[in-house]
Amino acid sequence: MLNLGTVGTGWITARFIEAAKHSGKLNLTAVYSRTEQKAKQLADTYHSANFYTDLNEMASSTSIDVVYIASPNSVHFEQALLFLKNKKHVICEKPIFSTTTELEEAYRTAEENGVFLFEAIRNIHTPNFAILKENLYFAGKLRSTVLPYIQYSSRYDLFLQGEVPNIFSAEYSGGALVDLGVYPLYLAVGLFGKPENVAYHPVLLHSGMDGSGTLVLTYDGFVCTILCSKISHSEIPCEIHGEKGTFVLGDAAPISEIKFFDSHTKKSQILSVEQYDKDMVYECINLTEIIETNNHEKYEELKNWSQIVLEVTEEARRQNQIIFDVEK
Repeated sequence: MLNLGTVGTGWITARFIEAAKHSGKLNLTAVYSRTEQKAKQLADTYHSANFYTDLNEMASSTSIDVVYIASPNSVHFEQALLFLKNKKHVICEKPIFSTTTELEEAYRTAEENGVFLFEAIRNIHTPNFAILKENLYFAGKLRSTVLPYIQYSSRYDLFLQGEVPNIFSAEYSGGALVDLGVYPLYLAVGLFGKPENVAYHPVLLHSGMDGSGTLVLTYDGFVCTILCSKISHSEIPCEIHGEKGTFVLGDAAPISEIKFFDSHTKKSQILSVEQYDKDMVYECINLTEIIETNNHEKYEELKNWSQIVLEVTEEARRQNQIIFDVEK
């Protein structure tokens, strides 16, 4: 079992801690917050032995093997680099970093210090993703794909009242594509590989960030359309269309259901299995197993996916002059 430290006190940190406990692979030994009250409260809630308000002190601790970072997007790089240089494995919440330059430097730093760096993206680690990938050939030659992740954010209400929450802010590297769009984008990259061409059509807010958008990925013989939004809601499923049949997914994340419709027999079958409600448990298991077994083959695959995803979102932003403060 590896000793876990966490950075951040939001709901996603709490969910990760619960998943880590459920996995049986990670033992919480340290938490961090900028304020002592929040750090102590989180430590008391989840029975952590230590809490910190100083990141440098935490990074030098010998009671931590791996750190989960769930701070605002724009500070991921600085914090990850600190822990990597102190020879801690890092699991960084999506989006891992703001730019590919940051990503490349962080991966070099991880290699130099003999540790692993991961992006926390839960849907690609689930049993149902593995089932979908293994049975994708059922559809035959692919012709089109529609992958939506459209979820109204309560923070948009604050935005409409004149505030600029982190997720809609250039200062904190926000926007719908990097916050929600990465889930279906990871599906596309994990299933189909690197696209030949990228085109993004966003709805821009007055903050300069995208509140929603349509990302079009061109592959050999088909187009993958990704819809993402934090300013509206949708119930439409994900679909992968082939000449022999169609896959229908309940959601991009979690992949709760996979149904395959055969175009010739006109019959449908359910391929998915029941998964844990707290599906982050699967990434906890998979990532810790890579660390424990020193599985560089799987690690390189995940690195490659992270690289492609960030290249796509960076290009999408470039096309539309969506510029983060860290790039100025």
